[in-house]
Amino acid sequence: MADMDEQQGRRGGGPPMWWRHGPPWWNRWEDEERAPRRPWRSTALITAFVVAGSHFAAQGQDDRAALDLFARALLLVASGLLLWRRQYPVAVAFGSAVAATVYLGAGYPYGPVFVAVAAACFNAIVTGHRRAAWAAVGVFWAGHALVAHWLYRWLPPSGDSAASWTQEGVIAAWVAAIMAVSELARTRREQWARERAERAQAARRRADEERLRIARELHDVLAHSISVINVQAGVGLALLDTDPEQARTALTTIKAKSKEALGEVRQVLDTLRTPGDAPRTPAPGLDRLPELVRQAASAGLTVEVEGEPPRLSPGTDLAAFRIVQEALTNVVRHSGSRHARVLLEHGDGTTLRLRIDDDGPATGAEAGGSGNGLAGMRERAAALGGTIEAGPRADGGFRVLAVLPLTASAATKEDR
Repeated sequence: MADMDEQQGRRGGGPPMWWRHGPPWWNRWEDEERAPRRPWRSTALITAFVVAGSHFAAQGQDDRAALDLFARALLLVASGLLLWRRQYPVAVAFGSAVAATVYLGAGYPYGPVFVAVAAACFNAIVTGHRRAAWAAVGVFWAGHALVAHWLYRWLPPSGDSAASWTQEGVIAAWVAAIMAVSELARTRREQWARERAERAQAARRRADEERLRIARELHDVLAHSISVINVQAGVGLALLDTDPEQARTALTTIKAKSKEALGEVRQVLDTLRTPGDAPRTPAPGLDRLPELVRQAASAGLTVEVEGEPPRLSPGTDLAAFRIVQEALTNVVRHSGSRHARVLLEHGDGTTLRLRIDDDGPATGAEAGGSGNGLAGMRERAAALGGTIEAGPRADGGFRVLAVLPLTASAATKEDR
């Protein structure tokens, strides 16, 4: 999605990426806001600009009071307060506005002292203190209007006249423009923050889904393999003295099954080490049903399979295989029956029905299987838009019925 947005921005089909997600330096600026360090560099640059610019502006304003030590102190206060703008945005906004108002009320030349007030109010707005920023600007503009149209008679420089309303209109326009830009920056900043939070949440959700997927794979692989190994180990121990040849066969099955389990676990773990790479071996599917039948037979379970699997996508094929595998594993572990039936139906052309039955009875409290196994089957089916029903049959035994769509639903595709 991000690549598509970037391509559209390059082709001119939409706003540029920095407008939609924030410029690269904005995140660093926000990180610096949360950091304990003060903004020395930016404050020093603004202060130097205000002081030097005021000296330059004073050269063309002979009718204003000359810059003296008090004027320089006011300029340093108005801009130097920005050093604490992150910790105390409201106090800095009012402090800069008052210092600039006193500076202009004392009859000193107009100049870039407005920049310090604009920076302080901009910072207050984008950090969420809108009312305080507008109040500080109101104090500054009201103070200037009061001095320029009434108090000028008693304030320096002597012989000064009232300012024109045109000048007041220009100042008001500049103030409105600065505040409008500040409000726009605040709005965009909030939007970027929401989008970053949504992207972070989506990334966490994808990571959680990947962990669940890997947990299901490991559970299904290990539960099935260890169940077969456990049964064969019991057979080998029981026949070790009376039938050494049969015990040897059980040990051979244990060796082959453990090797296969290690291979499948290694394949799952490889996806963690090299995400995005193609798997070295294809994922299992319903074409390996005969292999499952042989493994079940080695554990003493006879499995009958009816029906032929249709052509399935890799994801659906893997889910169907794991559901059958987990269901047969549960029969081996939790059922007294030594016979199971697997039925595959896809007559309607839209869904695959998997039905796994055993005749019971249950040999423990967890007749249908462990909670993790059934939960894993339901998660696999739900991820594809399918359903799982599992429970005891009316005539005894246990049934697992899975209904999987032959093609992924539109919602599932969008989630991916």
